Amino acid sequence: MALADVIKCGIDSIKQMSEHIEGAILYLDSGCTESFQYMGAFPVLLDLGARAVCSLENMSSLDAAVDWNSNFDPTRKIVVMTSRLLSDAHRYIIAHSAYPDSPLGPDAFHEYETLLLQDYEELVKKCGTKSRQSEVGNFKEKLTFEDDRWSRLTSSEEDTPNLEATSSGKDFSEDNPLGPSEDVWQTLVVSVHHFPMILCPFSPRVFVLPSEGSVAEACLSFEHEDSLSPGLPPINAGSFSDGDDVPPAATLTANFLYHLAAKMDLKMEIFSLGDLSKTVGKILTDMSSLYDVGRRKRSAGLLLVDRTFDLLTPCCHGDSLVDRMFSSLPRRKRTTSYTQMKGSQTQSKLGPSSVQRSPVDVQIPLVKLSSEEDSKVDESCLSKNIEAFLRGWDTYNTSSQIVDLVDLSKKVHNEKSLSSQIQLLSGSFVSSENFRGTPYMEAILDRRTKDGAVLIKKWLQETLRQENLNVNVRTRPGSATKSELQPMVKALAESQSSLMRNRGIIQIAAATLAALDESHSAKWDTFISAEKMLHVSAGDTSQSLAAQIQDLINKSTLTSSHGQKNGKMEPSRGLLSLKDALLLMITGYILAGQHFPTSGSGGPFSWQEEQFLKDAITDALVENPSEVKLKFLHGLTEELEANINRIKSEESKETSSNQLDIDDFDDDQWGMWGEEDADDNKKQVYDDMQLKLELRDRVDNLFKFLHKVSGLKGRNIPFREGAFGLESNFEGDSYSSKGLLYKLLTKVLGKNDVPGLEYHSSTVGRLFKSGFGRFGLGQAKPSLADQNVILVFVIGGINGLEVREALEALSESGRPDIELILGGTTLLTPADMFDLLLGDSSNI
Repeated sequence: MALADVIKCGIDSIKQMSEHIEGAILYLDSGCTESFQYMGAFPVLLDLGARAVCSLENMSSLDAAVDWNSNFDPTRKIVVMTSRLLSDAHRYIIAHSAYPDSPLGPDAFHEYETLLLQDYEELVKKCGTKSRQSEVGNFKEKLTFEDDRWSRLTSSEEDTPNLEATSSGKDFSEDNPLGPSEDVWQTLVVSVHHFPMILCPFSPRVFVLPSEGSVAEACLSFEHEDSLSPGLPPINAGSFSDGDDVPPAATLTANFLYHLAAKMDLKMEIFSLGDLSKTVGKILTDMSSLYDVGRRKRSAGLLLVDRTFDLLTPCCHGDSLVDRMFSSLPRRKRTTSYTQMKGSQTQSKLGPSSVQRSPVDVQIPLVKLSSEEDSKVDESCLSKNIEAFLRGWDTYNTSSQIVDLVDLSKKVHNEKSLSSQIQLLSGSFVSSENFRGTPYMEAILDRRTKDGAVLIKKWLQETLRQENLNVNVRTRPGSATKSELQPMVKALAESQSSLMRNRGIIQIAAATLAALDESHSAKWDTFISAEKMLHVSAGDTSQSLAAQIQDLINKSTLTSSHGQKNGKMEPSRGLLSLKDALLLMITGYILAGQHFPTSGSGGPFSWQEEQFLKDAITDALVENPSEVKLKFLHGLTEELEANINRIKSEESKETSSNQLDIDDFDDDQWGMWGEEDADDNKKQVYDDMQLKLELRDRVDNLFKFLHKVSGLKGRNIPFREGAFGLESNFEGDSYSSKGLLYKLLTKVLGKNDVPGLEYHSSTVGRLFKSGFGRFGLGQAKPSLADQNVILVFVIGGINGLEVREALEALSESGRPDIELILGGTTLLTPADMFDLLLGDSSNI
């Protein structure tokens, strides 16, 4: 039986579309780009005959001129792959029942084709109102580059329909400058297909969804008292009804998982843990009962888990090299979607706005591996290449027009944002790249930071031996430092041929260098130290934990206000900012909710303890209002900044006035200034009081939110104590400190009951239950441990530490026959959790 492999399945699915890809200009939106980057699909697309692979959000008139396969036939085919929308109706193709106002019915794909054709016909009719002579004149204007679109290398999506119309049959001549007759170039053939493999695989068995795709961006919960964030499942929603109460992401996620399982030839036995997971499981079960009867597929277990059962693990900084990499590397900037650019009015009818997640596509800074002179040479070559391309592409134009193009290339080259736009010498993770058959990403996913770095050092040493390169660097066995790795990576990247041959190990090693850099590793280690102290305090008393949180807040304020100015920072906590302290406060409240009974005020701390925390936060925000972007301060940050600037200005004036000689002023002047100052002071005192009262109200709302976070204990008591309370049965370092997935899989693979885990009966099971059960023919409830393939999908996201611990649980179970696949809505770093709980993606 073939092993489950999401990468292989994705590549095979692309190859099955070869007839559509061959000879086409292929446009990918940002979500598909994320997915195909990790999958290693771009070489496959070109091998299948794609003329060019272009960005859907950044369409350019030059896209049609790119010809990878040297095929001079006119471009007649454009293929668009999108994880989001081509129009406001597109989301319904995947799960059109997710929204009540869908214009599409059961035959969604065919109906969407009809909508696209209608849109195209309207554009053609609009163009047909002009005379043919006018069209000829306009076409010649385009050839002379006088059109506004040619004033830049990229065009907006508004230009796209016109471009498609004029490039759909380039058989141009002097007698027929417009090419074929209207009947030919107005003919449009449209087909719409569903591609279920738009995911970002980190390894053959670990994946997340692209951050800029519809499924990951859809809301997991509506804003109400049991919701923490639209990007997280509700904490206690009960059973969702079949109507509007079901969040859009529930239906979209169910549809994605169903089609993914079908593509992998898996028939799922579905289990769920959590309210939203239960809803997704019900939708999946209904879909399976409709479409899977009589089909022979490989049996597998699907375990759906709500992220809100464990918020602590993704908030903390665990021992995972992958998590450190994603936290230290810059991310590609989000691409503004078409509907956002157009100011679509459908947002209001479709429900809450989408979740703005950080792209999974990191940018590995390979440029740091080369010298500054090399970088300048590269940019100079790039400018010359742009000029040469434009000259060659426009050989039939006059010399004056060529000069215009040369000026254009120089203008683009001189822009400061050039390197950032084209990601010069910047790499990305590709999960299919490997060392002697071992994929790099897969190998480091189950490694701690030190072990992963040592493994990468061994790969580098072996690669250097293969390249016959000698590097004079001292290395110590069992360790890997930045000073050891950097010379090896630079040696491999010195020549272009070596860089291309060994790009996989160079990219993964460069990412490791970024994670081990002092600026990132010191802060990560500081977080680990602070989190350990919070755990220790939580095992003591609530007063101890509250004091520890307050101390972290105070230290962060001192660092922000004074530490950087004086150039001195404390070794233990001086690296933490106010944002970091707020994240640690969330961690502290989660721990407090787990260890201490709720007080009468609704929170885990006494009124006095919490008041001290409120005062500390208020003072910190007054002193550093702009240091951290907090959603609950929207509209107030500017006033706080103006207040702090006024105070600094007054302090500066007071210092200057103290240096002046009082005898220089007569009594009349002093008397007049005193009266003016008194009036100004009264007004300012009133304004300051109003501002502080408003800030205190906002801080009170923050702590109500923290009470909600700490109150997760009440929901999880039966599950946590029933499933994992018998710690004495699991000796070892560290069972109690493990995350949810480790504990859950340990219990499941040990065939122990997990309270709250619901089984959604298969089609056959329901038939027995409803019909044959009357004759005594029952069906025993299956166990996840009975399945040879288990897919665990965390609704809300996973992190690298959880993946490592899950693989560890599988190894400890003694079940090498089980194929474990791990997936999640997105990859969660602590920074992502902060944004979901307190940032722009929060409900507070």
